[in-house]
Amino acid sequence: MTPTYGWYGDDFTGATDTLATLAGRGRRAFLFLGIPEPQHLARVGDLEAVGIAGAARTLLPDEMRRELSPVGAFFRDLGVRVLHYKCCSTFDSAPERGNLAIAAATLRVDGMHETTVILGGQPSLGRYCAFSNLFASFGADGDIFRLDRHPTMSRHPATPMTEADLRRHFGALGLPDVEAIHWTVIEKGADAIAHEWRRLSQTARATLFDALDARHIDAVGRLLRSESEKSSLLVLGPSSVAQAFFEAREAVLESASGSMDGPVLAFVGSLSPTSRAQMAAAHSYRRLAIMPESVLSSAGARERIVQEAVAMLGQGEHVMLSTAPEAGDVPHNAAADLARVSASLVDAVIRRHPVRRLAVAGGDTSSRIVQHLGYWGLGYHSQISNGVAVSVARSDDPARDRMLVMLKGGQMGHEQLFETFLRH
Repeated sequence: MTPTYGWYGDDFTGATDTLATLAGRGRRAFLFLGIPEPQHLARVGDLEAVGIAGAARTLLPDEMRRELSPVGAFFRDLGVRVLHYKCCSTFDSAPERGNLAIAAATLRVDGMHETTVILGGQPSLGRYCAFSNLFASFGADGDIFRLDRHPTMSRHPATPMTEADLRRHFGALGLPDVEAIHWTVIEKGADAIAHEWRRLSQTARATLFDALDARHIDAVGRLLRSESEKSSLLVLGPSSVAQAFFEAREAVLESASGSMDGPVLAFVGSLSPTSRAQMAAAHSYRRLAIMPESVLSSAGARERIVQEAVAMLGQGEHVMLSTAPEAGDVPHNAAADLARVSASLVDAVIRRHPVRRLAVAGGDTSSRIVQHLGYWGLGYHSQISNGVAVSVARSDDPARDRMLVMLKGGQMGHEQLFETFLRH
């Protein structure tokens, strides 16, 4: 079976959300942690959708080009009809960090439709695009804010969103001539959408679609399916792209192996208010606070953390390591080094005391840890919360093969998320 759909997730948590969306639509999908080796591709069998998880969200422009050029070539050779660049549902990006315009330019290959599609909303996650402006929910009550006034995203330490109009946002990133098909046109039906698409495609470098509810997602999906039969499409957007392209059928699940009893290891590298609330509600875990300055500068401090965590796991206790300070942020210039050190800490703990369940909070942290642990891919296991999936990790190391892994972005998941994971 030749996959019709390929996706690249610009961080691991987002990539697993798309995997969950595809599985929830009843599609045979698998997420590789890099361009797959032929033997690994063969081991997962026939697929309708193939994903690659990456870390382009954190990369500089030249690093993004080096990362994404072989990805575009791989999916071209695979023959997918839709190549989905899965970005965050808030589209946060900056000219020098995770630039979405560079992603679009790098992934475009011969034979693709001249116009890139941008799907602007993911209503299932409280992300709404109206007249090209993006709105996002916040907090337990789900209050809706325009993105440039959002309490978190407008102040993001690396990629603050100071512009809610996605046409202007993409223009500032280096993708001009973005046109839009607004919800008022989408609600007129398939003929109106197709007519506007054909008209705008004559001049637009990219066409942005509004999305306020599932009906809009379905309408865009019908256009994507129709147009992908004529030429392959490059589509930028959140997991709603997968929801749109595939009609729903019975879900496909990946099974873990061995007993899932025993302690859980969790690592929190996210600084978001959502993650802090989830961490505070994780009453079943023994928490080990990690001082970022200490573990960055001292091998002895790192060893003490590992020893304490291993001792607690050995006593059957669930352990939560956290680099999130009680207040304030980790300096941005230290974040990458901290993610790298965090990955080595988790690896060292698991080597000394293997676990069958691992939870990681934080997009950048998740990417680093999963790469460091030597997994080559993730299959879908279950949906644990909106925007958060549990995956079955595949590894050539028998001790780590088919572990259950929960990866979550900073803004995602309900307050009892870590407690819920204990029941998986």
